[in-house]
Amino acid sequence: MKKPLIYITRKIPNQFIAPYAEQFEFKCWEHENEPVPRSVLLEQVKEADALLCMLSEDVNEDLMKAAPHLKIIANLAVGFDNIDIAAAESRRIVVTNTPDVLTETTADLGFALLMATARRLIEASDFVRRNEWENWAPYLLAGTDIHQKTIGIVGMGRIGQAIARRAKGFGMDILYYNRSRKYQEEVELSARYVDFHTLLKQADFVISVVPLTKETAELFNAQAFQQMKNTGIFINISRGAVVNEEALIHALKTKQIMAAGLDVFAEEPIRSDHPLVNLDNVVALPHIGSASTETRTKMWKLCLENVIAVLEGEDPKTPIT
Repeated sequence: MKKPLIYITRKIPNQFIAPYAEQFEFKCWEHENEPVPRSVLLEQVKEADALLCMLSEDVNEDLMKAAPHLKIIANLAVGFDNIDIAAAESRRIVVTNTPDVLTETTADLGFALLMATARRLIEASDFVRRNEWENWAPYLLAGTDIHQKTIGIVGMGRIGQAIARRAKGFGMDILYYNRSRKYQEEVELSARYVDFHTLLKQADFVISVVPLTKETAELFNAQAFQQMKNTGIFINISRGAVVNEEALIHALKTKQIMAAGLDVFAEEPIRSDHPLVNLDNVVALPHIGSASTETRTKMWKLCLENVIAVLEGEDPKTPIT
């Protein structure tokens, strides 16, 4: 009997798939840091029973048409805007993601990015590396305080709540905006629900933790940045497309806002000539929100557990559909 075929769009450590080698056939793109070419992916999925993919893959209707045996798409991420969910549902293809396991790690990165941006840590490190540190001076690379300031969290899901817990430890006033109120969390986190515009106006730090949807696309636009304090700092660890980047560049250049810390961009990867990268008041990271060894290992394992469950006729652990 032919083994079910699982296609994986990046190189995966062998120890993760070894326990399943007798039951399933595995094929994968043999590069860890390079996405599979579209032509290769379309060819490989023709016989695949399962697809384990990254955010870099556009899993659209055309791809699903090319994969008539596909039973599950396991996305190595919490977000799933790279997958046509409606097309998957119409074909009864299960779609899964990796929530929970990366919550705390992503919140660590989000708060670290906030701190690095506020205290100008990357600028300061580069200042030393360029051998420009000649003297101590009272306002040399002076940033802004974080403790006892107001943070505005846009999107109070698991990661937003984890950000709030960290902010609480810094004695911050916590505002949040979400499509639904979180009454229990408000009590636990000492957080206050406000509308989006109030949050923009009152927060010293605005951090985006929203999923990318039709409603959140370019949520942070020219009007939004105009409402922020001119001492305000914008942090994005959600999706690049929730921001109108031209509006953000204008806001940063004209000092409508003080600075931005960005882990995600509208089109990825970006290069060193990207307009945001060349602004001194921007900290730019290469989409590393969940990039700790421990968490990425958990993500791989959860994806495989979801795939194996579905191929064995069981329910997946973290289904989207």
